[in-house]
Amino acid sequence: MTTVADVVVKVRSKNAGPFWLTVDIFCGSAEAFAQVKASLSTERVAAAFQADISDLKRFDIASLNVIKFSLPRPTIQGDINDRDMHGAGWAPLIAELDVN
Repeated sequence: MTTVADVVVKVRSKNAGPFWLTVDIFCGSAEAFAQVKASLSTERVAAAFQADISDLKRFDIASLNVIKFSLPRPTIQGDINDRDMHGAGWAPLIAELDVN
C-alpha cells in the first residue's frame, strides 16, 4: 500500500484562526500533485475527517503543487474540550490514506 505520505514532501495541519483548521499537502512535483489530486476526492477527505462535505473547502493550487483543505474546527480553539490546541493532529488523517 502506498500512502499520501509516501508520495508527497509534507502534509501539515494547523489552525486557520480559532474557528477553522487547514491541512496543506505539499506534493513537490507535478506528477505527485496529479496522483494525489486524482486519488483524494473531497468526499473521501470529508469521511477521513468525519466532517460534513458541505463544510469542507478544497483548494487545488497546481502552480505550487499544493492541495489544501479547510474545515471548521469541531471545538473552538482554547475551549475546555479542545484536545488539539494547534490543529496539528489532523495531518496524519490525510497522510495515512492510500493513493491508488
